[in-house]
Amino acid sequence: MSGQAIQLEATADDASKRASGSSFYLAMRILPPAQRQAMFEIYSFCRAVDDIADDPGEREARLAQLAQWRRDVDALYGDCPPPPRRGLAEATRRFGLGREDFLAVIDGMEMDVLADIRAPDLATLDLYCDRVASAVGRLSVRVFGLDARSGHDLAHHLGRALQLTNILRDLDEDAEIGRLYLPREALIDAGIVDTDPRAVMTHPALAGACAPIIGRAQGHFECADAIMRAAPRRAVRAPRIMGEAYKLYLHGLVARGFAAPRARVRLNRARLLWIILRHAVI
Repeated sequence: MSGQAIQLEATADDASKRASGSSFYLAMRILPPAQRQAMFEIYSFCRAVDDIADDPGEREARLAQLAQWRRDVDALYGDCPPPPRRGLAEATRRFGLGREDFLAVIDGMEMDVLADIRAPDLATLDLYCDRVASAVGRLSVRVFGLDARSGHDLAHHLGRALQLTNILRDLDEDAEIGRLYLPREALIDAGIVDTDPRAVMTHPALAGACAPIIGRAQGHFECADAIMRAAPRRAVRAPRIMGEAYKLYLHGLVARGFAAPRARVRLNRARLLWIILRHAVI
């Protein structure tokens, strides 16, 4: 989750350029224009607050930036949103995006700012995943047009599946900035008592600590797939692409293993394009 801080006046156009070539960008490109623009507005918001969380600057300054974002989110629901937020305000009005979900994302980023997360307990990890991933899903499913119940359930499971996969993929990068998202229970069960991120990355039992997280991610993917099979196909084209792309990441991580040194797992571009083509046509 690393990246350089961007200004608060980031636009959806800025975000779409930064996302270009990513699985997110390619998945959203298949959407109709209004939905696509709304998703890039959501992405712009997520990138801005994520970059605040990952900025190496003073914590107080970053907390102040997140507080400003909370005020900006409140303004989305008023008559005069700040000019840089008008695109996000339009998406919010058009698709009925929930204030509580925007604020949950900010709360999740604040968890990273208040202190570097190191071996949280499972309940804290699940709360973190809900805020930084499933809350984004709850915003997104409104844009996709899913009904409230299935949309909420899909956001719950797919968001957690994607975030747990991110955690496994980014173990080394997160350790370099002093973070360790593997839960305390998994470390202890694997025989790892140290919570120093760099020490854990070189521990011979690291794979054992990752195994239950792999299992959790796989379980959430299975639940998300069941929800999407029962949903109107047009409404789940984009989340299907994201889900299949991230399952490729997870499969790649399992195949690579977790013994050091670990090569970065990357998506095969041809496979990704095939996934997109398969779901782009109704």
